[in-house]
Amino acid sequence: MADYKIIALDMDGTVLNDRQEISEENAAAIRDALDAGITVCFATGRGFQSAYPYAEQLGLDTPLITVNGGELWRRPNVLHRRTQLDAAMVERLHKLALQSDVWFWTYAVEGIFNREQWMEPAGAYESKHWLKFGYYSEDAPLLADILRTIGEWGGLEITNSSPFNLEINPFGVTKAAALGELCELLGCGMQQVVAMGDSLNDLAMIRAAGLGVAMGNAQDAVKDEADYVTLTNEQHGVAHVIRNLVLKE
Repeated sequence: MADYKIIALDMDGTVLNDRQEISEENAAAIRDALDAGITVCFATGRGFQSAYPYAEQLGLDTPLITVNGGELWRRPNVLHRRTQLDAAMVERLHKLALQSDVWFWTYAVEGIFNREQWMEPAGAYESKHWLKFGYYSEDAPLLADILRTIGEWGGLEITNSSPFNLEINPFGVTKAAALGELCELLGCGMQQVVAMGDSLNDLAMIRAAGLGVAMGNAQDAVKDEADYVTLTNEQHGVAHVIRNLVLKE
């Protein structure tokens, strides 16, 4: 067995199938990795509230990386570090979303807000502890215009979790940076990390990991830079990697 200490798993499009489920094949492989002494952790764009039920389902008492690295949890409900998105920037991002007439959502410590359910009062940006902002549109030119606009502002990490969205974190906040921090906490190096994902918010950790894995359903840019392309999320690609490349059963 290779000397891997951490398996970092994106959730949507990776360990979850298209019905938002963890297959029994993936769950069994994750349990076997845990039994082998490997730390298995989610590294997701989701907030803690929507990631934790899956960790609980698997019985994971391991670290969690949420909101693209905006939060690092030593274990569920034990926060190690949180990086906030400036309220003035959220106001700017929100106003652009309204002007562009697109779907948007944002994670705050206090909850999830979106186009249909915004905070009250609407302009009380300073009242929340913001973590991430997102845009969604299937109008590719419009999404490209938004990307160009916010790209000119500076001070932001801009990625996506599908070809139809943009995800915005403070500059320097990535899953890779959080994984590096986790390695320091656990006393290992990034060469001992296996990172799996499917979208641009996974790309930095796939580049940085000792074994960077793209899902078979991943965006082409992710596949191009991965060390290995596994099966799709519908074909239990996570289990395939754990059994064949990590545990080498």
